[in-house]
Amino acid sequence: MKKYTYTEQKDTRSGFGAGLLEAGKKNSNVVAFCADLIGSLKMGDFKNEFPERFFQAGIAEANMIGMAAGMATAGKIPFTGTFANFSTARVLDQVRQSIAYSNKNVKICASHAGLTLGEDGATHQTMEDISMMKNLPNMVVINPCDYNQTKAATLAILDYEGPVYLRFGRPKVPVFTPEDQKFEIGKAIIFNEGADVSIFATGHMVWKAIEAGELLAAKGIDAEIINIHTIKPLDQKAVLDSVAKTNCVVTAEEHLRNGGLGDSIAQLLALNAPAPIEMVAVDDKFGESGPPEELMSKYGLDTVDIVEAALKVIKRK
Repeated sequence: MKKYTYTEQKDTRSGFGAGLLEAGKKNSNVVAFCADLIGSLKMGDFKNEFPERFFQAGIAEANMIGMAAGMATAGKIPFTGTFANFSTARVLDQVRQSIAYSNKNVKICASHAGLTLGEDGATHQTMEDISMMKNLPNMVVINPCDYNQTKAATLAILDYEGPVYLRFGRPKVPVFTPEDQKFEIGKAIIFNEGADVSIFATGHMVWKAIEAGELLAAKGIDAEIINIHTIKPLDQKAVLDSVAKTNCVVTAEEHLRNGGLGDSIAQLLALNAPAPIEMVAVDDKFGESGPPEELMSKYGLDTVDIVEAALKVIKRK
């Protein structure tokens, strides 16, 4: 098992804030919208640097999406910012009708995704957002794993023509990917090559997958660990090539089992190369208020859950 280490922890939302500021410096057509959450979305530096290109929409997310669609029609590159729940469920009609349907160049940037929003509870947490966004035609769905990758992804979507859903989070997590990385939309990253089980993880679960890989290695199990930062379009070749070696799969995501990364990979395997699969995800439940790590453990999204899923799926080969 390849050894990964980190020297600091940062929240992925700060990676977005840093990337947005740099994107604004690179391209004068970048404009930013926020729904009264400048601090939470780390958009303050962009606002201060480019006040004429920043628009405070207030707690009116549907209006924000409409304004962003209009700006895109006029040749601007809008980045919208609010919590993941309010970037999707609250505005699904506007996103579908005004952005996805007409393939507008709008970047929907969503923080505080999943259970790790923590103490704000179920009304603000969202574990169904990936499902909603990936099922919209034309929509790209990206879920990076750490600060550096979130910053790189923010810059990568600047150069992509079309609608994007960029998902990131609130808690500080290990920073373990390179600062100077090149982010390729739709290109999975192999963190460890292995022969016994394929572990496909996304977002905050990637580091937990690496930890699980170390525990499995201590048991003599060689896990292939792959970071699926782009859920749509899925890197089908990377998935199929890996499963051709290992013949069994674990997926890990901070999302509902229904409609998430696991669903996408299961569909791909069913159509091309059926193999046993176990999904580490939330099982058809809303979240609740509590410390993020305690919630991750309670809802079955911990390192040990990935290990147990791997041991189970290997027996099913």
